[in-house]
Amino acid sequence: MGLLAKPRRSEGNYRMYPPESVARVQLVRQALAIGFSLPELTKILKVRDAGGAPCKQVRALAEEKLARIEQELVDLAAVRDHLRVLLRTWDERLESTPDGRPARLLESLIHQTRETQQ
Repeated sequence: MGLLAKPRRSEGNYRMYPPESVARVQLVRQALAIGFSLPELTKILKVRDAGGAPCKQVRALAEEKLARIEQELVDLAAVRDHLRVLLRTWDERLESTPDGRPARLLESLIHQTRETQQ
């Protein structure tokens, strides 16, 4: 993808990367860890390697990633809250179900979905 400069080859045909490649790999790994993709990094680093300053683009991408994560957190909180209610309902259902009889917990999801849609 061009994230690293093409290495020289030794007489034994081993790749020989320059010392600054270590910092580049660390940069890529850290950027990946906070959500940047390899294609995004390729574009950014090409601009940078050509002498450009893609700082505003990097910041805009990071802001988009944060917005996406914040929305995912809202969605996850809603699922968490739903599961808490569901577990309370299932506990009540299990208490009223005789031992050895099915409580049909999963089937209650279908009924709950139908009631919510009406």
